Amino acid sequence: MIHIEQLHKQYEGRTVVHALNLRVNPGEIYALLGPNGAGKSTTIGCLLGFVKPDGGRIQLAGSPLPPAEAAVRHAAYIAENVALYEKLTGIENVEFFMRLLGRKPRAGEIEALLKRAGLPEHAWRRQASGYSKGMRQKVGIVMALAKGAQVLVLDEPTSGLDPEASVTFGESIRELARDGAAVLMATHDLFRAQELAHRCGMLVAGHLVGEWTLGELNAGELERNYLSTLAGV
Repeated sequence: MIHIEQLHKQYEGRTVVHALNLRVNPGEIYALLGPNGAGKSTTIGCLLGFVKPDGGRIQLAGSPLPPAEAAVRHAAYIAENVALYEKLTGIENVEFFMRLLGRKPRAGEIEALLKRAGLPEHAWRRQASGYSKGMRQKVGIVMALAKGAQVLVLDEPTSGLDPEASVTFGESIRELARDGAAVLMATHDLFRAQELAHRCGMLVAGHLVGEWTLGELNAGELERNYLSTLAGV
């Protein structure tokens, strides 16, 4: 579903992503780890067509289209802070998004999606200006569900969430993966990465310096591997 091959990006002569090769399969959650400035956000920007790479090849969902066009068709992006129209309710935000996709929601469809994503019913008809970060993340999940996204890209999705909201969010991500979506999650949260992801990779200065299958590691072992790899680099 996600195929990145020899991705290269420079800014002002400084390489921020170097010959990156990365695959994420259908139904797989892949955690992209690394310190600040490692190239995680640049990789995501290239993947979604926000940033033009200097070299390499990116393919989403097997589409021959350029990344930006393929992302519009096949991907959903959930940023650290999900932007909503503040004066619209949760239902109205989702309806507006679906109409942008050229879809007229069926009766009860939006409510069913909001329920599936775990947004409390009392928030459905409240203005988004009063939403917590966890509520906004759940609306982001609803939009991915409404789109039927085959690829889900997350950038620090659990940063700032309380433990309950983080657990609920993780359950929604697992459900999307079980439905066949490929999930790429850039995060600093080693515990959540170990809990959610099937595999993880570590970026340092634009280089993929390590990969692990997380079913083989507990959270403490992942942390030790992360720190020892970083120290070695």
